[in-house]
Amino acid sequence: MELRHLKYFLAVAEELNFTKASEKLYISQPPLSRQIAELEEELHAKLFIRNNKKVELTEAGKYFKKEVIALLENLEHISVKTKKIAENVSGEFRIAYISSIYSSIISDLIKHLKTQFPYVNFKLFEVSTSKQIDALEKGKIEMGIIRSPIHSPKIKSHLWFKDGFSLAYSKNFFQIKSENEILKLKDETFVFFNKDYAPHYHEVLLELCAFYGFTPKIIHEANNINSIVQLVKNGLGISIVPSNIAKNNQDSDIGFIELKKVNLFTDVSIITSKEDDSEITKAAVEFLLPQIR
Repeated sequence: MELRHLKYFLAVAEELNFTKASEKLYISQPPLSRQIAELEEELHAKLFIRNNKKVELTEAGKYFKKEVIALLENLEHISVKTKKIAENVSGEFRIAYISSIYSSIISDLIKHLKTQFPYVNFKLFEVSTSKQIDALEKGKIEMGIIRSPIHSPKIKSHLWFKDGFSLAYSKNFFQIKSENEILKLKDETFVFFNKDYAPHYHEVLLELCAFYGFTPKIIHEANNINSIVQLVKNGLGISIVPSNIAKNNQDSDIGFIELKKVNLFTDVSIITSKEDDSEITKAAVEFLLPQIR
């Protein structure tokens, strides 16, 4: 059995038409039929039911198709990992992060890695948590920085830090002196992360407001923390942002009040593939873990 047999079988199994499959494979139909017949003979199993009207998979064929798809996906994964091992300290390393992480830390990380791996092309992507998890599972990124629980058997998670919450407001439009005044803002306009973009974080913010005794009137939504902060600065609403952002924002027009009474935090985690043991990944994680703590 050769790899071409599997690819030919899969083409027919997907098209359920020998003519269309042969066109897809850029070969004529008779050789394709011979290859399938050879495969069935080697397996001692009939994979297709053929007649003049249609082609169908047998039960054995359905099972074989499922296993072949998994086998070819694993083969692709092996090829990619082999290439990465061969490249060792060159090639490409992709890092995704959420917008609510202070950007200077990401910049420091890249500078640190470039000194150790000068021939690696480091790429940064600002991506939502859910999309990062999907991208890491599919091998589209090497490392992610996310904010929410992880539920994936393919991903290794390193808790970076626990982040609290702070009220954010424009000093030009509001005068707020302490956390005790938050209930006075219940009728004001709020700016939050979009629910579809960050569902878990959105729910945490609603839970936080409920603790203080009100439901926020959310008028504006955004997918980027910088956009939210800018909307707040312009007086278009109040927001509740991660304390990490509040501690690192130097804009004198924006006020921040840390919400200490509520015992709510979000986990900011560094995620990598469980199968990734590269030196670059280790160096990146080791650099970040002592930061912020």
